[in-house]
Amino acid sequence: MTTQHIATLPGPSDTAERDPRAWVTAVITTVLVAVLGPTAFTFACLSVMATDSCGPDDCSHALTTSLTWIFGMLFYGGPVAVAALLTTWLLPWKHRWSTARRWTAVIALVPPLTILLLVFTLPTP
Repeated sequence: MTTQHIATLPGPSDTAERDPRAWVTAVITTVLVAVLGPTAFTFACLSVMATDSCGPDDCSHALTTSLTWIFGMLFYGGPVAVAALLTTWLLPWKHRWSTARRWTAVIALVPPLTILLLVFTLPTP
């Protein structure tokens, strides 16, 4: 009787396995967006008060440019952050998608962090 030697070939099964820690990225991002999002929105709405001392027409160009960037980031960055957060949750929970999940998590955090950076570095009127 002869013995058959069967060798397994490495295949794409490593990337097709379910990632047991895929939910960690989504949960951390959700918690951070839940804290940073309302904070950024509140500070962005309060940043308009920086024009109280100079009036809406006599403020410096740097201040009005910063306020334009803040509200542009609120208007366009908010939906981008929500879409990226949903994508972080809805990507397949496989090892293959872990890099894409991390990138969408980073993209979801960019708008609130940018708004907070702009608000805390507002130029003087």
